Amino acid sequence: MRHWLAGRTESRLQARLLAELRDEGPLSKAQLADRLEVSRTTVGVEVGRLGELGLAIEAGPAASRGGRRSVLVDLSPDIRFAGIAIGATGLSVGVTDGRLTTLAVRHRLCDIKQGPETVLALALDMVREVMGEAGVAELSGAGVGVPGPVDFHRGVSVSPPIMPGWDGYPVRDAVSRDLGCPVVLDNDVNVLAVGEQHAGVAKTARDFLFVKIGTGIGCGIVVDGDLYRGVDGCAGDIGHIRVDDFGPTCACGNTGCLEAFAGGAALARDATAAARAGRSTVLADLLAERGSLTAADVGSAVELGDPVAVQLIRDSGHRIGQVLASLVSFFNPGLIVIGGGVTGIGHSLLAEIRGVTYRRSLPLATGNLPIVLSELGAEGGVVGAARLVSEAVYSSPPGGAA
Repeated sequence: MRHWLAGRTESRLQARLLAELRDEGPLSKAQLADRLEVSRTTVGVEVGRLGELGLAIEAGPAASRGGRRSVLVDLSPDIRFAGIAIGATGLSVGVTDGRLTTLAVRHRLCDIKQGPETVLALALDMVREVMGEAGVAELSGAGVGVPGPVDFHRGVSVSPPIMPGWDGYPVRDAVSRDLGCPVVLDNDVNVLAVGEQHAGVAKTARDFLFVKIGTGIGCGIVVDGDLYRGVDGCAGDIGHIRVDDFGPTCACGNTGCLEAFAGGAALARDATAAARAGRSTVLADLLAERGSLTAADVGSAVELGDPVAVQLIRDSGHRIGQVLASLVSFFNPGLIVIGGGVTGIGHSLLAEIRGVTYRRSLPLATGNLPIVLSELGAEGGVVGAARLVSEAVYSSPPGGAA
């Protein structure tokens, strides 16, 4: 079965119009004509077409600007998107309106290694739960993020290192069949970057990097306001940059990758080794109490003043800062946002990343470069996934005309 996007006639003007309404709120036809640099007559025709498609409505008279009053245009109140953010160890699912305001969100622990059938079944059950909670009967589209490489155009995962059983699985089409709506699939870091761009600290940034530090490490790249995926969708896979020829073996099969040194799984591994070797009584007590350690436990040990945990965080931040310094020199971004589960450790990790990045980059590149923590949390993935599918739906509305 061909995907819903194949063969659609794209209307760039309709897409721009809908994006303006999504990002700016209700606008008059006069304002839309000014922003889109077309005539009011053209705007009126496109609004009529979008009204027939159930995507836009006329919302009454606008404030007078002198002369005949224009008409306000808004997104249809019936538009609803689902955002499904799948991580290595958990799921976040939500429903939004057409402006991507979240109406209901749920989070649940889940191991990606359980395979696509199990994980997607849980995700789809959660979608139905949030739809019921928000009183939504039908979706206009759904976005999905997964923690591994994705062929965006085919909607499948490709050789994901931490996702056994997912290689080549038709995630997009399976979710689309179940929900009966258009679906887009991307990797989790790109989804988070788009969420940050829409509703987070990167809202006014045109060129920025979003670095996710979770079980793995990845980077979303936004250039002149657009997400950059690379030729094959692999752009930003910084977790597998080699930082030491003789380092530990990574999940990808290579040795010495950044992720193998500084990801959440690496922190948990090194903390467990320190606890068992008797180098940290704090970590040893946490291990005895909980049976296993996580990156969050390392953060707890840091708060208790444990010097071994502090050093683990410093080492992790140092490695990440080294790689980011190279990216800054190459890309010269205007902002770096740090997100992901490991950032729950707090500002000790951020301080080390900042220090190394600033020291090792050219002063011209870092003189006006903020490096900040994301404030969206898990909801950022839901918003980002919803935004990705909104862009697909708004640029190729079913039945749209060029």
